Amino acid sequence: MKQAAPSEPDLATIADAFSRTAEHYDSFADDHPHLTRMREQVYAHVVRHVPAGASILELNAGTGTDAVALARRGYRVHATDIAAGMLERVLPKAMALGVSDRVSVASCSFLELDSLSGAPYDAVFSDLGGLNCTNDLPRVARGIDRVLRPGGVAVLVVMPPVCLWELALVLLGRPREATRRLRRGGTRAHLEGRWFTIHYFTPAAVRDAFGAHYRCEDVHGLSVITPTGESKNLAKRHPRIYGALAWFDDRLAPHAPFNRWGDFFVIVLRRDGTDATQGPDVTP
Repeated sequence: MKQAAPSEPDLATIADAFSRTAEHYDSFADDHPHLTRMREQVYAHVVRHVPAGASILELNAGTGTDAVALARRGYRVHATDIAAGMLERVLPKAMALGVSDRVSVASCSFLELDSLSGAPYDAVFSDLGGLNCTNDLPRVARGIDRVLRPGGVAVLVVMPPVCLWELALVLLGRPREATRRLRRGGTRAHLEGRWFTIHYFTPAAVRDAFGAHYRCEDVHGLSVITPTGESKNLAKRHPRIYGALAWFDDRLAPHAPFNRWGDFFVIVLRRDGTDATQGPDVTP
């Protein structure tokens, strides 16, 4: 899919929207088995590709759910975000779970990583579509390149244009919602009274943004057959149906073309370096 020319996102609006929703963001994640399953799949990719004890720079860290989860797995996490209301919840979470010595925070956009201290990091991590708030992936990639050590890994969770669960909404007479990801130039999102644009990317677009000195080690669909992360009730009210969908999801998501589809996909990119370990090249 051809991407529109890069444009500057309204960072102030995005920061305000997510700051306003911080409390709801955490409460929605409580007792949400489907979202928990999605996060655990993402963490499994981090553990597979990032050695224990490594330093991780987290982009769009939100309220720190992922930062704390990774710190509990032994990583040192520097959590960054532009939403003050989100970021102020990170350290209290880390303290409550006894990992405050392995979590630090900074207010920083993933478009402005030049201003960040503490580099180089062993890995860069972005979960659940934060990078979809910009259409300038090459700029994001250049920033990551400046803070990631040679041989380091970027583990990115990105929303693709094709989500089977959303496309199925055509059958319910909701074609505009079903095809929102396919619109050129992105789609307008509404959160807490604020409007901003969301852009969708294929794994190939992400890989191309990083260039030839990054090797794609893995691409994995996330919630290809199971519902989107917004669905909280199916897994709770109909566990057998959800379990069957998850069974198919686990078997299809690692393989093309399903690894390019879903609510999200996980892509793992390793920067060239003398200490990089040789791994399989996976073409999205």
